[in-house]
Amino acid sequence: MRIAIIGQQEFGKAVLDAFLARGDTVAGVFVAPEKPGARPDPLRLAAEEKGLTVFQFGSYRKPDAQEALRRLDVELAIMAYVLLLAPQDFVRIPRHGTIQYHPSLLPRHRGPSSINWPIIQGATRTGLTIFRPTDGLDEGPIILQKQIEVGPDETLGDVYFNKLFPLGVQAMLDAADLVVAGRHEERVQDETQATYEGWCREAEARIDWVRPLDQVYNLIRGCNPAPGAWTTLNGTRLQIFDSRKIPFRRFADVKGGIGEIADVGAQSFKVTAHGGQIEVLRARLGDGKKVGAGELARAAQLAPGIKLGG
Repeated sequence: MRIAIIGQQEFGKAVLDAFLARGDTVAGVFVAPEKPGARPDPLRLAAEEKGLTVFQFGSYRKPDAQEALRRLDVELAIMAYVLLLAPQDFVRIPRHGTIQYHPSLLPRHRGPSSINWPIIQGATRTGLTIFRPTDGLDEGPIILQKQIEVGPDETLGDVYFNKLFPLGVQAMLDAADLVVAGRHEERVQDETQATYEGWCREAEARIDWVRPLDQVYNLIRGCNPAPGAWTTLNGTRLQIFDSRKIPFRRFADVKGGIGEIADVGAQSFKVTAHGGQIEVLRARLGDGKKVGAGELARAAQLAPGIKLGG
């Protein structure tokens, strides 16, 4: 088939590579402009290396962006990780329209951080959706969905890179085949089941040690590796990445107050939360590097009784 790729970053590059590998014609690639000082977009670099036509419009609402897509004369447009809004005047140009990837089971978890939030909320399953983009945010008809299990200790990185990323690339291929062949069905989203969450950023990633142990642990998992759940140590930000939870089994297990360092070992340190402890395995203090928690504890002279947060 003759297609256009509209996307960004590593996922966009992987989708481009997958369509090219099976012999489809990519007539053009649309990539959001990089911000000053940002790393080159992997999708743009890959497209240029392959000699493909690359467009970088700041908005897909502009007539020149729409005319560029129209001139490509493609059967289908593939939206693979797109943060710019694409109006109907743009997405309806290809002969079979446009399909878009979203890493959640729509209508659940609409919004930009749809992988973080299910983990933070303690979900045991999530998935991905290929749908028709409309002017509403992640509200278009569903073409294809794939469900995955979320393990009790899996992080954002585990769920995305090991599951939603590779499964999403294949789902885009499958959905494109169905649409171009006219064998797909479009299911309207059930608005009674819809949820929306905004970005998971710095403010949302702050640890409240008073919350139940599971909630603290899920926040850490859902923010690992980005944006990184954090607390403070003597006023300096301490980001926690790899960790384990240790529930209290009996009252005698309780050591220290809420938010206090209860134990420091060679490879980790433990922080008391409501109902158990978080064993920190990898962390970053201030502007330093991510390091093993034992190394950080020695450098920062951590000791039982030191309180985190404030």
